Amino acid sequence: MKKHSWAAIAFCGLVLVALLSGCSPEVGSEAWCTEMQDKPKGDWTANEATDFAKHCIFKTEQTE
Repeated sequence: MKKHSWAAIAFCGLVLVALLSGCSPEVGSEAWCTEMQDKPKGDWTANEATDFAKHCIFKTEQTE
C-alpha cells in the first residue's frame, strides 16, 4: 500500500506540472509579446529574441 501512495503522489505531481506548463501564451500572440516586453532582455533565449523580432517587431505571418 505504501508503494501505491507514492505512485499516486508522483502522478499528481506530473499532472500539476502538465497543467502549469500549458498556461503560457502562444508564441507570437499579443499576450506573448507583452509578456516578453516585461521580461528582462538578459533572460531571453536566442529563440525568444528571434521570435520576438519576427512576431512582435516585424509582425510577419507564417504561411502554412
